[in-house]
Amino acid sequence: MQLTIGIKAFNEEKHIAESISSAIQAGAPFQTRIILADSGSTDRTIEIASKFDIDIVQLAKSAERSPGVGAQLAFQYSSGDYFYMLDGDMILDREFLTSAIEFLNGNEEYAAVGGQVREMNAVNSEFRIRSETFARGKSYISGDVDRLDGGGLYRTSAIAQVGYFSDQNLHAFEEFDLAARLLSKGWKLARIDNVAVYHFGHTINSYHLLYKRIRSGNSGAIGQIVRGSLFQPHFNIIIRNLGHVRNAIIVWLWLCILIILTCLDFDPRIKVIMCLSIAISPLIFLAFRRKSLSLGLYSLTGWLVNAFGLIPGLFRKRVSPKSPIRAIFIKRQKTNHRQN
Repeated sequence: MQLTIGIKAFNEEKHIAESISSAIQAGAPFQTRIILADSGSTDRTIEIASKFDIDIVQLAKSAERSPGVGAQLAFQYSSGDYFYMLDGDMILDREFLTSAIEFLNGNEEYAAVGGQVREMNAVNSEFRIRSETFARGKSYISGDVDRLDGGGLYRTSAIAQVGYFSDQNLHAFEEFDLAARLLSKGWKLARIDNVAVYHFGHTINSYHLLYKRIRSGNSGAIGQIVRGSLFQPHFNIIIRNLGHVRNAIIVWLWLCILIILTCLDFDPRIKVIMCLSIAISPLIFLAFRRKSLSLGLYSLTGWLVNAFGLIPGLFRKRVSPKSPIRAIFIKRQKTNHRQN
């Protein structure tokens, strides 16, 4: 095998057929293995995926489900020189892997390369912000980057050097954690101009999406990634480059200032004016930054959710990220997906 394409999925019946088909087409020029890592889907994801000649492996205990588990489960059964991680709601551009492998073959100091991410369902606040970030963020334009959010093609030899692909304890930021570990070992990461994936994200109400993340534990991911990096070579990279950590600290400082002001004894009228001014200042800043009051309000809500999730995330029980993930093989691929 030259290449493994991992597809992580949980209840992705709407897009899983297109996702698998795109992986087969993109991997056709190479000796390619395709692995669907399912986290206990209860819809028709497995039924649909079973129609394709791919490996299907499913998490043995769905209670252990997390984004980090899904990605590591796919890598756990991978083989070959390169590994690409694809979400079950993404379509892989059929030309990207050829360009990515050509880039890595010509640049041995790079551990991985990503491409451009196209958000196809920017209908709610979450994905409108993501779309803007992918268009303008410094980590999403071509050149050297400090992360490969949205997927990338990785050298398996580089992953072996850092011990594992994805920290199975993480409920988010697993791609940034991997990037930080690789950078701490002296590897480089790049993003090229080619479109890599088309992402069909959630279309539910943005605040409903935030609520689901709170219930699933995703809101504690900032604390989880900080704890996982403690006393590790990549700790400084996490603290320096992950803006969500900075935002959470800012929120806690903001709340502390408001609490202190309310406890101080001085002119009540001045106190009210000061408290109201400080209380609405983050909203004004974010609304100006997002050029929209509604997007600013959503960003502030997201900052609050992440800040309150920081503490429980820091103290969440961890397992060794190198420990094998218990899984069940549902189907095994019979042939290499390669053009004749």
